[in-house]
Amino acid sequence: MKNYFFSLLTLLAFSAVASTSPDQPAKKQRFKVMTYNIHHCNPPSAGDKIDVEAIAKVINAEKPDFVALQEVDVNTERSGKGKNQAQQLAELTGMKFYFSKAIDHQGGDYGVAVLTRFPIVDSAKFALPIRPELKEEDRTIAAVTVKLPDNRKLIFASTHLGLKEPNRMLQAETIWKHFRETELPMILGGDFNATPESPVIAYFDKYFTRSCTDCKPTIPVEVPKKTIDFIMHKQGSKLKSANTKVIDEKYASDHLPVTAEFTLD
Repeated sequence: MKNYFFSLLTLLAFSAVASTSPDQPAKKQRFKVMTYNIHHCNPPSAGDKIDVEAIAKVINAEKPDFVALQEVDVNTERSGKGKNQAQQLAELTGMKFYFSKAIDHQGGDYGVAVLTRFPIVDSAKFALPIRPELKEEDRTIAAVTVKLPDNRKLIFASTHLGLKEPNRMLQAETIWKHFRETELPMILGGDFNATPESPVIAYFDKYFTRSCTDCKPTIPVEVPKKTIDFIMHKQGSKLKSANTKVIDEKYASDHLPVTAEFTLD
């Protein structure tokens, strides 16, 4: 009897390894991506109120597998000492998180973050440069490598570019420098502070494919006029995007969230 169970366990173990063999064709993976500038969870119409639950409600309603977050507070006075908004949103949405600090703010940190439903196997953060003669708020990027259900890996990143065009261009070039060598499929979401016709977006379009070409406006939330929030994927992979939507949610933030559906063949 012992030999029977040992043989059965051995067979099951072999089958598990065989089912994930790289020689077998991978199944098409489907997932949903969101990018959302959350205005440190402060609804513009609510004074100084911090409403993390309102942002979580928006995310939960869309059920994304990845979220790129911008303007995230961690342990700041305005949002609550000891409060990590990336962690709070992860708990409220049942996702995992990774945060990257851009600046010190009110005794805490302020930056960008990612949420994901998939296991995080690696992570990276780095500062985005600004020109010495064009001082402004420092910027950063947060990136995670996740393992998909078929054991393939994918990079997902969040960023928030600067207010001045020369700084944005330098930051765009830096992002490409960091990720141009990776052979993994990669998705980038963020507040680019740049419109589709800008030189910065034209630069990204050389190396990334935006999820939309006729992208709808994302700010202001009342009668939006400018499109500056995008989701894009690095060219050269088997990623494909479709069904980009700007979510009409006017309370939780001063930006409208954007979602897109992806497949990885």
